[in-house]
Amino acid sequence: MADDALAQIQRQVMWQRLIAVVEEQARTLVRSAFSTSTREAGDLSAGVFDPQGRMLAQAVTGTPGHINSMAASVGHFLTEFPADTMAPGDVFLTNDPWKGTGHLFDFVVVTPAFFRGRLVALFACTAHVVDIGGIGFSTEGREIFHEGLYLPILQLGRGGVLDETVLRIIRANVREPVQVIGDVYSLAACNDIGGRRLVEMLEEYGLDSLEELGASILERSRAAMVERIATLPRGTWSSSMRIDGVSEPIELVCTLTIDGRSLSVDFTGTSAAQPHGINVPMAYTDAYTSFGVRCIIGPDVPNNAGSLDVVRVTAPEGCVLNAPHPFAVNARHVVGQMLPDTVFGCLHQIVPGRVPAEGTSSLWNIVANGVSSSTGRRWGLMSFHSGGAGARPGADGLSATAFPSGVRNMPVEINEAITPVVFWRKELRPDSGGAGRYRGGHGQIVELGSLDDEPFTLACTYERVRHPARGREGGGPGACGSVRLASSGEALVAVGRNVVPSGERVVLEFPGGGGYGDPAARDPAQAEAERRSGLVSGP
Repeated sequence: MADDALAQIQRQVMWQRLIAVVEEQARTLVRSAFSTSTREAGDLSAGVFDPQGRMLAQAVTGTPGHINSMAASVGHFLTEFPADTMAPGDVFLTNDPWKGTGHLFDFVVVTPAFFRGRLVALFACTAHVVDIGGIGFSTEGREIFHEGLYLPILQLGRGGVLDETVLRIIRANVREPVQVIGDVYSLAACNDIGGRRLVEMLEEYGLDSLEELGASILERSRAAMVERIATLPRGTWSSSMRIDGVSEPIELVCTLTIDGRSLSVDFTGTSAAQPHGINVPMAYTDAYTSFGVRCIIGPDVPNNAGSLDVVRVTAPEGCVLNAPHPFAVNARHVVGQMLPDTVFGCLHQIVPGRVPAEGTSSLWNIVANGVSSSTGRRWGLMSFHSGGAGARPGADGLSATAFPSGVRNMPVEINEAITPVVFWRKELRPDSGGAGRYRGGHGQIVELGSLDDEPFTLACTYERVRHPARGREGGGPGACGSVRLASSGEALVAVGRNVVPSGERVVLEFPGGGGYGDPAARDPAQAEAERRSGLVSGP
């Protein structure tokens, strides 16, 4: 018994050390990244995998769309470059949407780690680069070939030196070569740091490999998820959600089944793939669906190959959630980030009182491009922002908070420093959170323009403009969003490319989250405080 207790303590110490390794891996990427999306918003992932390609641990920093799809991505790398062919100093890269994390803007880099001449682990990381050529960050592509530079799984480095031919190809195809190439080096560097720290850990604890520790991590994580699922009723539940889409609404249909030891989610009945760049590769669908499940069932269980294996996700090939090559997938987040809300519709029926209301969910990123009238230099801005999250059982929804993505809203000063864009207004949007015993989170109002005497383009990829976030248990819906010109109030397209005239400003009103519970049951003191603050005008 004493030996068992000591072994458990030792495993826990080594587990915490492994988490520290991947956290330093991620922080290295954040500190060294060139692009603001990585450095300021945290749009990245980092993790360590065993030589079979199974994720053992992930950094807390990052998004579900990156980390959960990267969990499957490493297996594709091993198919192309088997473990026994790898050597110290090798670096591998791809942005294949179907073998990476869903669109061409995300680079996935994988690096083997060796100890005493033996492959002991693989480190992987992902980051969203500022540009990848093609039509830019837009929904206007009709196939993947319109959307930018497509890099299959390839060898980027040998002997610790990156391949200059690959780097030249990237430079020649992107509008911001300094930032993009800088991020490539940052991705390689963070994996290198992870490998070094792992070797130090193995030496310190007298281990030859991660084999025994890794097997224990995966077995215990899987067992913990099975234990959580076993407490739930068996059966099948369904839910659906209608979202805006582009030219017509999209139906997301979800069926969730629990058999006692595992959980499956199927999206049969969902709308077909679209002639716009909002289609979702299956890897991204799997990532956000699994995350939605894990938010409610087993949120305390480590996220790795063991726990993820218990949740099975399927969608018919050819639907918008399983779009095959060569469908356009540039803005796959528009639909993919709605999947936790869709799954929540089922989970609310299974565990009532534990599931929040719907929120804005899909990010309201500000993507603008132009040419400077004074220097002739092309500039680009990608600023991560979000509306309100859904109210929670027992608490109001979070305002201006990215859920399920988890990226941070970016400080406007960062973007004003590197572009001619000025943010004239950025504030919480009154009356945008859905009414309820617990109010939905408020959206934002952002007003921006360019100091240049030239028009600029605003690429919009916005949801919840026609179909608001729904409340739960009697709560009201959140407010819909809008995009318009400041001077005339003319509505701009919410999904597509807009040209903003010279001297004009744009006003974006972000959606709010749905409310939870009967609005009449809201605490009078809270209601009065909201009215006095100006965030709520009515009861």
